[in-house]
Amino acid sequence: MAGNQDGADGFGEIAVERAIAEVRAGRAIVLTNAQGAALVYPVEALDGDSDAWLAERTRGEARLVLTGPRLRYLGLDGSEPGRFALPTLDLKRIAQLSIAVGARADAAVAALDALESAALDLCRLALLLPALICVPLVDRRAAPDGVLSVTVDQIRAYRRQKRRRLRVVGRAPVPLEGAPLSEFVVFRGGEGLRDQVAVIVGKPDFSKPVTVRLHSACLTGDLFGSLKCDCGDQLRHTARYLAEQDGGVLLYLDQEGRGNGLGNKIRAYCLQAQGFDTYDADQVLGFDHDQRGYAFAAEMLRLLGVARVRLMTNNPIKIAALEEAGLEVVSDQRILGRTTDQNSGYLAAKRDRGGHLIEADGSPLPGDGEG
Repeated sequence: MAGNQDGADGFGEIAVERAIAEVRAGRAIVLTNAQGAALVYPVEALDGDSDAWLAERTRGEARLVLTGPRLRYLGLDGSEPGRFALPTLDLKRIAQLSIAVGARADAAVAALDALESAALDLCRLALLLPALICVPLVDRRAAPDGVLSVTVDQIRAYRRQKRRRLRVVGRAPVPLEGAPLSEFVVFRGGEGLRDQVAVIVGKPDFSKPVTVRLHSACLTGDLFGSLKCDCGDQLRHTARYLAEQDGGVLLYLDQEGRGNGLGNKIRAYCLQAQGFDTYDADQVLGFDHDQRGYAFAAEMLRLLGVARVRLMTNNPIKIAALEEAGLEVVSDQRILGRTTDQNSGYLAAKRDRGGHLIEADGSPLPGDGEG
């Protein structure tokens, strides 16, 4: 697609959003840069029909692109993503290498080129399983008819563009149980195609440090009261706490499953039911410990007029992220959820492997106070 890739016209942003829609619908796209082009297809969409369509276009040059975490699970050293050669489109082998439990690498792995790295990033934006078929195109004019094309530079610029275009699209009072004086402010932009929400509880003074929580959406915990996590407790406790104090801001961020998306979260839950902890389950699927980003959350706070925050969190990554984004974190305090028979292992993994500031029984460690 022609046009300014990072300009006010937004052509690059539109191209990436169309590419996200295409791969989520299980259709191929073409990725290009100055060096060449590649046909890209998501592994989770492979079936008999797509296999035949791709086989006609691969000439034995297809590659299976996987993330570093999945390669480590397959028994390989290092943390970088890589690719396996696919002389034939063997669906059984592709599934074995991409997602099977107990699988091991069966061939040498090569480093990714820029096209393949961008393809993985697009997969993350689309919230798909991070495994792709990439087919180099010797001549970009040889791309199949009707297949959408997007550039590496457009994908690289996409998150920055979305943050820059972040804007309020609606706001209204919404009384909540335990926090009747609350206002919902809906932002468009920031991360993918998803709207984000700031809940202003009470009447906080934005000229002073504001109590803030960054809460990533958790459908199972927040809405259905799942006993596997502490998310719903933290969400409702935050709203009540802010109402009882001087008010504050709860950012409700659409980053389900630590940024992996709802489908992959439920895949991980299936693996947890087989005995994997929350982080090992994500690694089997090809994900790092945490895929979330918070630069757009910091921009939401700035647009509301918040510059200094008292952060409610057990996660030191959130503290560092807001500071890196230019906000002043004047203090941090812990937030408690229930410990249940079903979530005790999850809380222990967050403490021991994710660095969350909680005790062995799930209770929070003290905050650092002012500073």
